Amino acid sequence: MPDPRSDRELLAAHIAGQAGAFDEIVRRYAERLWLLAYRTLDHREDAADAVQDTFVSALRSAPRYRGESEVSTWLHRIVVNACLDRIRRRRRRATEPLAGHDLPAPRDGIDDHLTRLTVADALATLPDDQRMAVVLVDVHGFSIPETAAILGVREGTIKSRCHRARRRLAGLLGHLQPAAPAHRGNARAPDDVQPTTDATTSDGTGGGS
Repeated sequence: MPDPRSDRELLAAHIAGQAGAFDEIVRRYAERLWLLAYRTLDHREDAADAVQDTFVSALRSAPRYRGESEVSTWLHRIVVNACLDRIRRRRRRATEPLAGHDLPAPRDGIDDHLTRLTVADALATLPDDQRMAVVLVDVHGFSIPETAAILGVREGTIKSRCHRARRRLAGLLGHLQPAAPAHRGNARAPDDVQPTTDATTSDGTGGGS
């Protein structure tokens, strides 16, 4: 039977020395934290290690939790930092061949898998703050306020980071987008499309969110 207590109550019980209280928190959040880590790192073992590190860190730092944010936000912040640690380690290693990544699942086409690797490589070129903002917002669907709480910055900062990240990704990943049909004769381009001679000036953000 699920424990009816709230996350805060469970964490308080753990701090007070009640056996099993933290285990319930792990049961509630292990899957979603793993999904966040896996989509960020694109590697199952690294994601599992990041989640394990997250819960070990949370277990040790629980007495310092002051309730200024939700327990879920606190845990997401820890796993984000664990993922960033692994991304930094990757940068220090030589580029690995395709075999260094997870093999595609049977339902995945190899082209889809290579596309995911291309996107992961593009994300890896972003500054850490921009990468985590755009991953949380555009990949995982967190709102701007939620992302700001997880990363501990202002909402305007998240919007700015996402905008800059999308501009760079548009330039790096533009080859993955289908080519626009050529206009014939004197046909006019849509009013919302501005001609440009520099492809990197088109950020494709659809706004500054």
